[in-house]
Amino acid sequence: MFFHLDVRAPWVAAAPASSACASAVLPGAQHVIEYHVVLDGCCWGGLIDEPPVQLVAGDIIAFPQGAPHVLSSGPGMQAIPDLSYYRQPTADQLPHRISLGDNGPADARILCGFLGCDARPFNPLLEALPPVLHLRGQAYRDRSSLVFLINAARNETEGRRSGGEGVLARLGELLFVEAIRCHVEGLDPEQTGWLAGLGDRHVGQALNLLHGSPAADWTLDELAKSVGLSRSTLAQRFTHLIGQPPMQYLTRWRMQLAAGLLASGREPISRIAEAVGYDSEAAFNRAFRRTVGTPPAAWRQAQIATE
Repeated sequence: MFFHLDVRAPWVAAAPASSACASAVLPGAQHVIEYHVVLDGCCWGGLIDEPPVQLVAGDIIAFPQGAPHVLSSGPGMQAIPDLSYYRQPTADQLPHRISLGDNGPADARILCGFLGCDARPFNPLLEALPPVLHLRGQAYRDRSSLVFLINAARNETEGRRSGGEGVLARLGELLFVEAIRCHVEGLDPEQTGWLAGLGDRHVGQALNLLHGSPAADWTLDELAKSVGLSRSTLAQRFTHLIGQPPMQYLTRWRMQLAAGLLASGREPISRIAEAVGYDSEAAFNRAFRRTVGTPPAAWRQAQIATE
C-alpha cells in the first residue's frame, strides 16, 4: 500500500498504531512498518506526544515498531487518526493520492509506504530496530543506491506507468533495506544488539552461516571453526553482542522458520521438523513448545483460526 500526499500549510496527518490499520493496508501481515519519504518541500514528523524532527526533501522516516505518529507542516500539531484513509478503493492504481491543507500549489510531497512482516515468535531484525528511524538526505547524498531508489519511487509515483504498483512494491522493500544499511553503518562502535552483531566481522559471519543453513547439524565447535575463532571467544562475543549464546539463537531462528511453515497449514509436522534441522518429530515438538510456549499443532490451529 502507498499514499502520495500533496500538502499545503497548515496541515497535519496523524497515523494510528499500525495494528489498527494493518488489516486494511496489508491483510494477513502479522506486523506492519510504515515509512515516509519526503520527495519535495519540508515537514515535521515523529511519535505522538514526543518532540518531532524536521524533515526535508530526501529525508526518510520510518516507524518500525508500528507506533502511532504524526506528520505536519509545523511542530506541535496534533490530529485524530482517520482510518477511512486506509480503506481506499482497491480499483484505483497505487499510490492513493491525498491532498491536505489550503488550496494552492503543494508546498510538500510525501510518499507513504507500508511493509508487512512476520513478528511471531521471533523476529531479530524487528526487535533490534528503534521506534523511530530517521535518515537525513544530506547524510547519504553520496550514497548513489539510495538516491537512485528515491528518484525511481518519485518517477513511478508521478508517472503511473503500466506495472507501476509492482515496481513500487519492490522499491519499497529496497528502500527499507538501504535505510537499515545506513542505520547499521551509523551505529556507535560500542553498541550491542542484533544489528551491531551483523556489523561485527566474526559474529556477522556466524549469523550468515546460521541463517543460510539453519537445518545444518551445527555445533559451537563447528561454528567457531568456520568463522576463525575459538569456541570460547565466539561464545563470549556472540553473547555480548546478540544477547544470547549461538546455539540458543539458532533454536529460536529455527522456531521462527517452523512457525512460518506451520502457518501455511500444508506440510506435515514431521516434514517441518526435518526442514528446520530436527531428526525426530518428538524432539522438534519439545523444542517448539519450550521456545514458543505452545505445541506446534496448537500454534498451527491458532494461526489458521485468525486468518
